[in-house]
Amino acid sequence: MNYFQKELQLKNYTRGFHLITDEILNAVPEINKIGIGQLQVFIKHTSASLTINENADFTVRTDFESHFNVMVPEHASYFEHTYEGSDDMPAHIKSSLLGASVQIPITNGKLNLGIWQGIYLCEHRNFGGRRRVVVTAYGQ
Repeated sequence: MNYFQKELQLKNYTRGFHLITDEILNAVPEINKIGIGQLQVFIKHTSASLTINENADFTVRTDFESHFNVMVPEHASYFEHTYEGSDDMPAHIKSSLLGASVQIPITNGKLNLGIWQGIYLCEHRNFGGRRRVVVTAYGQ
């Protein structure tokens, strides 16, 4: 069994949903040494999240952002955690809804994603900064 783990600092992304599949793959070329295994990507933040979805049409990502902003609006009168800005508490809720990690099978040295699937960084803050992820690949 082979194990590879790296902590990456992603480039700075604006608020929204962003494909980071290539950024992950470029940082962990050891994936190509695994015939069968798993890749886990974990984000070390509470106001950004990860998910897997459409990798071709940009409007899917903008629709995600639009929908999440309706589903979890800023300036809700019942939010108490507001001292870091009006986008902070909604970012925590959005992060919990989507989750902090994704796991993807590795087959013959490649991520075994569907043809239209990619890894998203879901940046829920207006100024979230450079996010850190831990990428772990294992298998044989």
